[in-house]
Amino acid sequence: PLGFVESSCRSRIFWMKLNKLLLQGKFFQLEIYDPYSGPVLLDEKLASRCGYVLSEDVWGNPIFRASVLSCHVASEADELFSLTVNIKVSSFSSMRAAVTYTYPMYCSYASWASREIVCEENYMEVSVKTDVPAVSNDYTVAWMSALPETQNVAYQQWQLMFVSPSGRKRITVSDAVKLGYSFNNTLSRVYLRAPYHSNESDISGVSGVNMNMITSTSMYRQRWLLLLIDTTVSCPVDGISFTNTTLTWTVPRVIPTLVVQESTFLSKSIVMGVDDRVIVNPEEMNYLLEYNDTHIRITIPIGAEGGKLESSISGGVYGVIYCIDLFLEHTWMDAGWQTTKYTIIKSITTPFMPQIPNVTNNTVPEERLFNVAFGHFLHDVSLVAITVGNVPFSLREAQHHGFKIYETPFSNGTKAFILEVSFDDPYVLKEYVNRNETKYTLLVNYTLSVGLEMTLYYHSAEVECVIADIEVPEAVGSCDEENLYLTLPTFGLHQYWDLYLGNQLLNQHLALTNGYLAATNSTHLILQIPLFSGGLIYEEVSFQKIKARFDVALRKVRTMETLQMFSISCNFNSSAFIICHPNGTVMVSAQMKTVPAIDMSKTKLRDSSCKPREYNEAHAFFKFHVTTCGTSVRFEGDHIIYENEISYEKEILPGQSIPTITRDPDYRLTVLCYYQAKETLVLGAFSSGLATSPPFGSGTMLPRSNTAAYRRVRQALNVVSRVSKDESFMEFYGPGVEILKQPMEPVFLEVELKDENPNVELYLENCWVATSPDFNNTPRWNITVDG
Repeated sequence: PLGFVESSCRSRIFWMKLNKLLLQGKFFQLEIYDPYSGPVLLDEKLASRCGYVLSEDVWGNPIFRASVLSCHVASEADELFSLTVNIKVSSFSSMRAAVTYTYPMYCSYASWASREIVCEENYMEVSVKTDVPAVSNDYTVAWMSALPETQNVAYQQWQLMFVSPSGRKRITVSDAVKLGYSFNNTLSRVYLRAPYHSNESDISGVSGVNMNMITSTSMYRQRWLLLLIDTTVSCPVDGISFTNTTLTWTVPRVIPTLVVQESTFLSKSIVMGVDDRVIVNPEEMNYLLEYNDTHIRITIPIGAEGGKLESSISGGVYGVIYCIDLFLEHTWMDAGWQTTKYTIIKSITTPFMPQIPNVTNNTVPEERLFNVAFGHFLHDVSLVAITVGNVPFSLREAQHHGFKIYETPFSNGTKAFILEVSFDDPYVLKEYVNRNETKYTLLVNYTLSVGLEMTLYYHSAEVECVIADIEVPEAVGSCDEENLYLTLPTFGLHQYWDLYLGNQLLNQHLALTNGYLAATNSTHLILQIPLFSGGLIYEEVSFQKIKARFDVALRKVRTMETLQMFSISCNFNSSAFIICHPNGTVMVSAQMKTVPAIDMSKTKLRDSSCKPREYNEAHAFFKFHVTTCGTSVRFEGDHIIYENEISYEKEILPGQSIPTITRDPDYRLTVLCYYQAKETLVLGAFSSGLATSPPFGSGTMLPRSNTAAYRRVRQALNVVSRVSKDESFMEFYGPGVEILKQPMEPVFLEVELKDENPNVELYLENCWVATSPDFNNTPRWNITVDG
């Protein structure tokens, strides 16, 4: 097919490239056409022995290379060379029903050097002109050691002598073939081809580079002629080094085993190339070709033109690999060999280089739109899906939902993926922070397809943006003759903040319990607080007036931090009333309603010493504590009832006989105060510094009776304390169970007096948190102090 095969002849190498696009989904094989025996299937063993290479270029195109001295090349006068290759293509791995394409290649090469060495990927090859004098005037040890063996060289037959640290070995050409070698001669040349790391080879270091070396002599005897040819070959097996930005290939400039007289060594040319192209001006491609007396060094920037930078995944980490196919051609002269052309073909791949992708937040808060760039990636990476919050989206689903996803290219050939998401999207997390700000958090997990293998790669990111877009509400208070009113905007209520009455959440249940009336419209909450309802603070109480105040706090939902205090204070005309304070103080305004009228100054409580604090003709005002003035107590259901009585001391007319005579009417007013026997209080505990606050708390609850305050109590009180699992106080933790709590997470405590004695009452005086059950342990965090 058109464009399926490209070929060239570079120096003395056949190059052939197959188009991978025309081989997609197919299998192929190469056959080398032998003019005498027909097609021969190319395999690894044949390739290294006969001078063939089958590999891929950095772009994945199959590459075939062959030496002009390979086994099946036809030669004309050692100048014109031809090779025919069969390319078999099939849709099946068994290669059945294969289509065969026959492709002939031709190469012209007449500028042979006296000695030419090729270091290929899978073989080493040396070829020598046979008109070179057989023995140099410099009788080196290797040559001298070979001379005694020449007496045993068979007549009219080539033999090979290998010299290695283990000794000398002389074998015939046919035996060498069995060991993977290839030896032959043409009209004017003799060549030896050997695989790397054969038994007859040796590894030695030359100027810091390891070389695979085979020291050999080819011998031929005919009549009075004894021909000895040095077929030693040496090729580098390492010399590659890497940094984060470059790769460096280092080769010895002078290889002692290949230069007989180093003092006569002279470099004629040093040329580098990429693929099959000579790079005349390496600096134009940012390559660096440099050399000194000992080394030749090629430095290539990672990602440079001519190579391929590709994405890869290793251990779940994204990174890149850079590949480039180089060759180096060094021509030198020395007294022993006249001219040597030394060619190395090297395919170099860097190690995996991790590249942690960057997530860049390009969000403009005023636009209320997340703009997140995710990169940089090569062209072989594609975005296939995203997860926002915990919801997965394909790209089509994401676009349909309203997310905007697109790519943006960069000048260095990389790209980034841009994701745009509105702040108001339901999958964006919103958190009220500080006083008037919202923190918007975008949690996104990217799913990428990486490289030709389309390996999936996952990367999560969290992007935050805080903007001042919340207005803290202001409340308006008012009063009428019997009520206080609080009007508050409903925006953000229960979402960002809540109302608290003291330390209790002002919810519907508390409002009903305290007798409040609540009404809402589309914008505001109106709270009606009747006089004498629960939660009021009485700043001034007399029979002339009552000054009542209602305080409510605006607190953050999550942290309970107080943002604003709203307070309404009003004066009311007093009449008959009773006020039972939570601390046990009772205030009573008794109204005179008798005929005839009585002197209100002479009214009293059960304890006659308890007189009115204030009085006039119509009222008497009493203030006392439930533990004084003869107040009695009893239990009814879930309530404790304190009872006292206001009465009038009658005046008795003077007389000597019984019965007594008085003009005063009876006046008795019973005073009752009801308190819940089992009450739930919501308290807040805040630490002053993070350094003294543990990350979480654990422990159990231990009660202790304050017997010091009641010296006359002889019996042990039956006080039980428990920790509830939630605010319902229906399910409790068992004794000895470790309880873990995060900071700001509520703890529900219950203290209960189970004593049946009606004269015993429970006052929770002190409650605190400590790090051990020891009552004297410090530090301690107080919950209640002095009740």
